[in-house]
Amino acid sequence: MAKISNRDRILESGVGTMFRKGYVGSSVRDIADEAGVPLGSFTNHFRSKETFALQVVDRYFASIEQVIGQTLADPARSPIERLRAYLDAISDLMAADDWRLGCLLGNFGIETAGSSELLRTRLVEIFAQWKQPFAAAMRDASACGEIAPGLDAEDLAEFLLAGWQGAIMRMKVDRSPEPLQRFRRVVDQTVLARPPMTPEG
Repeated sequence: MAKISNRDRILESGVGTMFRKGYVGSSVRDIADEAGVPLGSFTNHFRSKETFALQVVDRYFASIEQVIGQTLADPARSPIERLRAYLDAISDLMAADDWRLGCLLGNFGIETAGSSELLRTRLVEIFAQWKQPFAAAMRDASACGEIAPGLDAEDLAEFLLAGWQGAIMRMKVDRSPEPLQRFRRVVDQTVLARPPMTPEG
């Protein structure tokens, strides 16, 4: 078995450190200590905490893309089943952390958008990429009659992703699944409500 490098060890541990403590609350020493490596090892591999955080963001989004691949992008499910499976999977991840941590990307967006143009720009790119599987599911749902026709898939995708992120933020504050459950109830009753059948002729 290949030995894990200090760089990979720092990155793997750093995701958890920055998730728990936030970007501002995580010092380079915190990151090195939790990875079990000398402080100099961090500076050998990363130019700054900001550039390190960029790689943390990418590493975290890669884990989200795995969830997307198993749910939102799963061709074996109907479009609405894909969306519900994604929301179920993310809810399960939130429950595993006792509703305390939220979404690292949403956390970073709130914390760093006004202080790091490098991170803000990367988050803009990630959210644009993240929106696309939602839009694809909404286009497919409209095409097969699972949602009302005429709704713009890009607008729906933006609404779903932004609304879900807002619900996750409230979940983190409340330390309760209720904001997620409320979001899903409203989406089920509106966006995902099957259009009424029209009489023939």
